Amino acid sequence: MESPARRPRLAVIVANGITGDSRVQKTAVAAARDGWDVTLIGRSDTKRVQRSKMGPIDVIRVPVGADFLRGVNARKGRPLRAAATQFQLQDQAALNRYTAAYRAWVRQKSAESSWAGSPRRTSIKAALRARRSVHRLRVRAFKWEQRRRPKDPSPVGDWRRDWPQVVDLDLAFGPVLEEIEPDVIHANDVTTIATAALSVARLRARGRRCAWLYDAHEYIKGVEWPNARQAYALPALEAEFIGRADAVVTVSSQMAELLRDDQGLAELPLVVGNSPVREVIGAGRSASSVREACGLGPEVPLMVYSGWIGRERGVDAVIDGLPELPGFHLALVVGRTTPLLEELIAQAETLGVRDRVHLVPYVPQHEVADYLSSADLGLTPFKRVPNCEVSLPTKVSEYLQAGLPLVTSDVKVIKAYVEEHGLGEVWTWDDPKTFAAAAARAMDNRDKLAAAITEEVRTDLSWESQSGRLLQLYRELSKKTPPGPRPEVSWTVQETPDAVRTVEAVGADGQPAWRRLGDTRVRLGLGPANYAGQGAAYAQAITRVDPDVSVEVVMNKRPDSFDYPADVYVDTTRMRELSVQLQQVERIVGRYTHLLVDAFMPVFGHLNGKSVAGDLDALKQARIKVALLAHGSDIRHPARHMARHAFSLFHDAPEGIVEKLQAKAELNRRIAKEAGLPLYVTTPDLLEDLPTATWAPLVVDVESWATDRPVMERERPLVLHAPSKRWTKGTDRIMPLLTELHDEGLIEFRLAEGIPWAEMRQLVQSCDLVLDQFTTGSYGTFAVEAMAAGKPVVAYISDGVTAATEGALPIVNATPDTLREVIRSLVDDREGTARIGRRSVEFARTYHDGSWTVQVLSDFLK
Repeated sequence: MESPARRPRLAVIVANGITGDSRVQKTAVAAARDGWDVTLIGRSDTKRVQRSKMGPIDVIRVPVGADFLRGVNARKGRPLRAAATQFQLQDQAALNRYTAAYRAWVRQKSAESSWAGSPRRTSIKAALRARRSVHRLRVRAFKWEQRRRPKDPSPVGDWRRDWPQVVDLDLAFGPVLEEIEPDVIHANDVTTIATAALSVARLRARGRRCAWLYDAHEYIKGVEWPNARQAYALPALEAEFIGRADAVVTVSSQMAELLRDDQGLAELPLVVGNSPVREVIGAGRSASSVREACGLGPEVPLMVYSGWIGRERGVDAVIDGLPELPGFHLALVVGRTTPLLEELIAQAETLGVRDRVHLVPYVPQHEVADYLSSADLGLTPFKRVPNCEVSLPTKVSEYLQAGLPLVTSDVKVIKAYVEEHGLGEVWTWDDPKTFAAAAARAMDNRDKLAAAITEEVRTDLSWESQSGRLLQLYRELSKKTPPGPRPEVSWTVQETPDAVRTVEAVGADGQPAWRRLGDTRVRLGLGPANYAGQGAAYAQAITRVDPDVSVEVVMNKRPDSFDYPADVYVDTTRMRELSVQLQQVERIVGRYTHLLVDAFMPVFGHLNGKSVAGDLDALKQARIKVALLAHGSDIRHPARHMARHAFSLFHDAPEGIVEKLQAKAELNRRIAKEAGLPLYVTTPDLLEDLPTATWAPLVVDVESWATDRPVMERERPLVLHAPSKRWTKGTDRIMPLLTELHDEGLIEFRLAEGIPWAEMRQLVQSCDLVLDQFTTGSYGTFAVEAMAAGKPVVAYISDGVTAATEGALPIVNATPDTLREVIRSLVDDREGTARIGRRSVEFARTYHDGSWTVQVLSDFLK
């Protein structure tokens, strides 16, 4: 087989919303781990395309319209009688509109009647009586006709007209598939078979090689479909296209034989059972257990049924049998409430066993086995309908991987498997009393039955074993081999909205930039501001010094801002979306032990408001230790700053900024005071605004900024000024002077604006002097980076900052009024200026290489 330059592309399509469909999710992850470029396509529950990621897997949910369905319904013939009885009233909605118009007319005319004179009042009343009679006649005729319409109309013999939803699905999915141009399409379930066949034919017609396989999850002919048209259409749909597939896959050997015989297939379909991923079971990743979710102690006998509840699944027989099992409890692991589930709960109420029936939620597919393992018995109470008779369902594998003996009805395949391996007890599906007896026997013999769940059974019923056949099939169909596996793609990879991007931060040597969140005593979240990459710098320093800490760095990022190093980037424009908020909750709760929140930003999006205050209760409930870190404008009070500093940046702030920042600073100061949490600031001047905080100095990679280029040896020293925003640095106050000194030939001045962070290092290392800010009274990351590069820095420094650094700060103090004299003196005393550069390196190493900061944070990280 050829080894292509790019990764071969696989499209996995399914007609549902993907969430909760463990087979398609595990299929996509297995292929991604094998090295395929995977796109997973499902159905959107909104009117727009939804894009997200599962690690490297692109997830696309497509809205499916109903235009073809409506067209078919509009073309359906009606008898002549119906044309008369329901003239212009096609359905109940049309009748409702007609009635509303009638009632509005009645209200208007009856009001006019009271306003009009006697002769006109009589005519209005006559019109009201006549119109009332017409309305009553039309309503009665409509209802009479409706009662005579067949509830389950007979098929017309064309699956496109009998089940037009499949055509609407193809109209939505097809263009997306064809744009991707995959090498292989994996079509799950019969509803996607037409889309795969048509898209592959269209791709081949334009010269694009593409293969496809049909994955039959159900025995279509054996399903008890809810109406006659669907019961005709879906088997007819499968029969039309299954022979065009390049391969057929199914879930059991019995189904494979039925499909081959029914459809006249040349080859027996490949069997790929839907089993749990063995590798992740017992890894302690499940945050809960089904027993805890029920609120039961370990001594209580607990049976569990996990998965979709349909009438053919036989859960009603289990509830019927509960009165014969005193003390036994039943956990139903369900994704949502349905009318059938409500019926079952009502049934339990009638039988007096409602207090022993517990509804518990789904968990991610990779956690299912661990979640179920605290129960005692796993149930498969299926009715003996053809579709249930011919497969070993997913829940059997999940129960056995969880170590649960089975209590199963006598459906053919499961019964044979259980009896062959001695894994449980069997009962007669239509006799609840035999269920109760089987459950009691299984509980009495539980230890013996559990011992029969051998390593061989678990290995065979693992996704690692089953999916290997599927991956080989992809290679055979495509004639392509992925360039290399990606074992770093975890089986437990979680889906994240497209507003959340996860990356692997690496250093220049290609190694992880810090110890990523993992199995350590302290699991620290850092963010979500990450201003100037300080979250990343803290992470590097902490994990370099403390082997008991692993870190995840998060950055809330505008689409147009720089990507400072981080593990997770969250689009700030999407933080009001519930999906983004819930993803942040899932990412933090249960994973972090500590959280250092910078800039008082919320960590759950805008779920609880626009500051961290709303999130603190939830973080406390999750037992996450929290500290707050202030950077600058999040806590710096404009009015007080202007009172202290004649050249305050707030004198030059654009209109409305001062009021906005003052409100933010006052709010954050209240949060800091009321929260009672450890408080830190990155620059010493902020101690004036937050006096109860501790200075945790800014961190830079001192060695990476170091350079052996000498300073002040040029005839015209190169002077660099790099404002992120001019008004925050006082740029416009000093530009006339710097332009004058440049034109005079004293210096060569360079203004660097809009330069990406990654390119700034070279500029700093090549200059002689760095001018930082002349408006705040302190120094920031850029000044520290310049000092680390051995560059003398000129800036305005307040007395408070000088005191906080015990006079060791080597930055040359200047204001816009004194800058001319300061620059001239530095140029005149070149050796003295070079010494300042050397002192600057030592200061950066002492205060800002991270060691000092880690020591300051050590109490918090205990």
